Amino acid sequence: MLEKKFYKTFFKHSFNIPLKVNYWDGSSEVYGDGTPEVTITLNEAVHVKQIINNASIALGEAYMDGKIEIDGSIQALLTSAYETAGSFFHNKKFIHFLPKQKHDEKESKSDVQDHYDIGNDFYKLWLDPTMTYSCAYFEKDTDDLETAQVNKVHHILNKLNPQPRRTLLDIGCGWGTLMLTAAKEYDLRVVGVTLSQEQFNLVNQRIKDEGLENVAEVRLQDYREIKDEQFDYITSVGMFEHVGKENLQTYFKCVSDYLKKDGVALIHGITRQQGGANNGWLNKWIFPGGYVPGLEENIHHIIENDMQIDDMEPLRRHYQKTTEIWDKNFNEHRDEIVKMFDERFVRMWDLYLQACSASFESGNIDVIQYLLTKGAGASSNVLPMTRAYMYK
Repeated sequence: MLEKKFYKTFFKHSFNIPLKVNYWDGSSEVYGDGTPEVTITLNEAVHVKQIINNASIALGEAYMDGKIEIDGSIQALLTSAYETAGSFFHNKKFIHFLPKQKHDEKESKSDVQDHYDIGNDFYKLWLDPTMTYSCAYFEKDTDDLETAQVNKVHHILNKLNPQPRRTLLDIGCGWGTLMLTAAKEYDLRVVGVTLSQEQFNLVNQRIKDEGLENVAEVRLQDYREIKDEQFDYITSVGMFEHVGKENLQTYFKCVSDYLKKDGVALIHGITRQQGGANNGWLNKWIFPGGYVPGLEENIHHIIENDMQIDDMEPLRRHYQKTTEIWDKNFNEHRDEIVKMFDERFVRMWDLYLQACSASFESGNIDVIQYLLTKGAGASSNVLPMTRAYMYK
């Protein structure tokens, strides 16, 4: 009886859209005004103590295990929870984060491989042909995902105002599209670093296949291990979300140390305008050690490490659209992915992708590009006066 009362209060205060809840005892209740947009079925009760201990983990795992079924858009449901002040995303009663993680080089490698070394065949099913696993850039509403990912690469490289035959370091190079585009189309000498064996293998093969051995190199290396090298340009896309709160200072120090006096860096990553945070379920099941830094945190570390912010651009709506397309692609291959893994894995990843879409849609998280130089004088030497050059 007390458990049922808890759930009724929980649902009443957690969402701003009408929804129907089917309880494990056969009873049903509608919360909110109007026709329910989503139906939640509780096949069995999730223990109240588990929800209070960490609502994100308890509910996420219950969905993975089939204890909870959702008929309707998970994205819409979670967006409404992010937009509701009293929901489990905001109520301190339900917010308990995981313990601080050390993020030394061994742990960082393990964290990356847990996520990215699931297998290239898995990612090929739902990413675009460029194998780009980060926010796309939709110049036109009609752009497909591959076009938008190519747009993003050029948008980043154009912001650097790169000059031919200079050097570029790509920290967290993924499957290599940005670094190899820089080599082929911008005449740059490029080095990419990754901790993913699968990514390293694929980028190495691409370098050989495209005859770029003289201008491109990929390293299976922690970004902190680069010694006594400096570069004209640095790019880093979707990387600082993985380093952990305690390593943000080190991350930005490395960017500054590796950048030449008149160098330019473009750092692109998920940022919370409201301040840094992590999520228990994501930390446990998707991104071990993940932490989304706050805007003020990043700016502080940038300035502390003697870099100048020359431009910032939020791309939140672009990442929402990107994750929505990814989830659509993912579900088009759902049966194949079940055979590769199992139904629980598929439910977990579908939840993850829709939760990302909801988080961007609601403004809970953003993705921001930071254009940086080494001191105020550097930008006068290497960047045009206005932003017009970025769009040529």
